[in-house]
Amino acid sequence: MQGALLPLMVWLSPAFPVGGFAYSHGLEWAFEAGDLTDAEGLADWLDALVEHGALRNDLILFAAAWRASGEGDAAALRKVGELALALANSAERRLEAVTQGNAFVSAIAASWPWAAIEALRAAWPGDVAYPVAVGAAASGHGLPLQSSLEAFALAFVANLVSAAVRLGIVGQTDGQRVIARLAPALHEAAVRAEGMGLDDLGGCVFRSDLASLRHETQYSRLFRS
Repeated sequence: MQGALLPLMVWLSPAFPVGGFAYSHGLEWAFEAGDLTDAEGLADWLDALVEHGALRNDLILFAAAWRASGEGDAAALRKVGELALALANSAERRLEAVTQGNAFVSAIAASWPWAAIEALRAAWPGDVAYPVAVGAAASGHGLPLQSSLEAFALAFVANLVSAAVRLGIVGQTDGQRVIARLAPALHEAAVRAEGMGLDDLGGCVFRSDLASLRHETQYSRLFRS
């Protein structure tokens, strides 16, 4: 198992060409609206996404794609791929999911080619949501599910903390404190998602969803979502 998770470290690093730096998941509007002004508020906002929001669903979708890919179940892959797009509740959330997902598939097919990616393309030739793409790749490369879920969750939070730093909500040190504070919740979310199925999908983060919708018409902005 030595070095088994090295591919995840590469795929989920800011250097991997998926363009995650361009998205704030609605944080930019929340900052402009005055919802987010400090580290405490940011930690609470992100914790809600972990427990009840987009990350919870992304981890469930990731796990479903991981299992379907490992079993070679094209019908299940199609179902996960379609459902992941249907769950995007705003134009920008869909943009965020498929732009990164499509970029991930292209980049990994060129640099880390594996039969699982070709199987995903064959099963679902349309736009691919990011968690589905990474889940299928992790399965194809024989990476353990729980560790893969934890890495994906951490990358999600770290990217949003980076966005918060660029917006001026927190400084770099406070941003790292927020990540450290959320680490136990990320582990627990990964453990839960490992045992969940598509019937467990759902969420309740109305302010975050509203932020995503409002950001579509925000006049001055740095991010695409």
